[in-house]
Amino acid sequence: MKLLALALTLLAGRVLFAQSSVPELAFDSTPNFFKLPDGMNFGEVSGVAVNSQAHVFVFTRSNSAQGPAYAPSAAQLLEFDARGSFVREIGKGLYAWSFAHTVRVDRDDNIWAVDKGSDMVVKFDRNGRVLEVYGRRRESADDETKPWEQTSPPLPHVDGLFRQPTDVAWDSRGNTYITDGYVNARVAKFDKSGDWVKSWGEHGSAPGQFNLPHAVAVDRNDHVYIGDRSNRRIQVFDADGTFLRMFTIDVPPAPGTKPVNGNTPTGARLAASIGAPNSICITPGNNQVMFVGESTYPGRLFKVSLDGKVLGVLGRSGRQLKQFSGVHQLACPSEHLVYAAETSNWRVQRLEIK
Repeated sequence: MKLLALALTLLAGRVLFAQSSVPELAFDSTPNFFKLPDGMNFGEVSGVAVNSQAHVFVFTRSNSAQGPAYAPSAAQLLEFDARGSFVREIGKGLYAWSFAHTVRVDRDDNIWAVDKGSDMVVKFDRNGRVLEVYGRRRESADDETKPWEQTSPPLPHVDGLFRQPTDVAWDSRGNTYITDGYVNARVAKFDKSGDWVKSWGEHGSAPGQFNLPHAVAVDRNDHVYIGDRSNRRIQVFDADGTFLRMFTIDVPPAPGTKPVNGNTPTGARLAASIGAPNSICITPGNNQVMFVGESTYPGRLFKVSLDGKVLGVLGRSGRQLKQFSGVHQLACPSEHLVYAAETSNWRVQRLEIK
């Protein structure tokens, strides 16, 4: 534990105090909630969202059986009703489908899909028709078309274009915020008409810098929360991108916790994984709280106040119901109902928190 505390301190560049009194929250996971058609399965589930009618949208890395062994297209957007019955597939064969990342639903029930592989964000209406597209994929006919690479110095930013975007959210005025992402390490802002406003951020570990901005959520005061995953922190900004504060989740895992894949991390590797915000969501209403999903290990979910206090912990790494691995996106229509999309376990869990 001393080594862990030291590693956490060195990682953050400041003294951290692990919360020792975090309660374990009682919850249930609904078995077999999603009723897929016969013969259909989820692949890695990278995204989940819920609309005003309690329909659930699942963005899954499926539909890749006919692709090459390396780098096949892997994206399907599926809709289920409030009881988990399959409704339809949205955007079948869409040009933007390459590598599913996240899906969100805005206040008008428009569906937004973020595809990391095509560098595109697509807005559908509630009927599944494309309304707007953000970004542009590299053309297949170009000789230089290939995955983006990290370069030093980083590639210069280009307004309105992305390099492996990760997530999307909106404020009360209809502005759109897109985390851009694996290569660009910034937040892009568009106005309610879809026009480019600005971006902020660059690679680094200082306040306002990012090392993989992987998730974004906006509270009722239009504060923008960025899950800065590889910096193991959540940063908070106002709607203009002014840095307000940041916080970390410093809850050591239960002894003996095993990962679903790979060796059990120790020392600095363990310190870098604890509380790393792979996914975040904020509940609606006046008394908002946040749910945060760790990356693949220790694999827990946290209930967190908006000022960063950890209110409770759910689950641990594992394959069984009420266990998690790779919670890539969360949807929290209320403080007592959370959907957790898992990449490593190929599923979405419907969690009822008591």
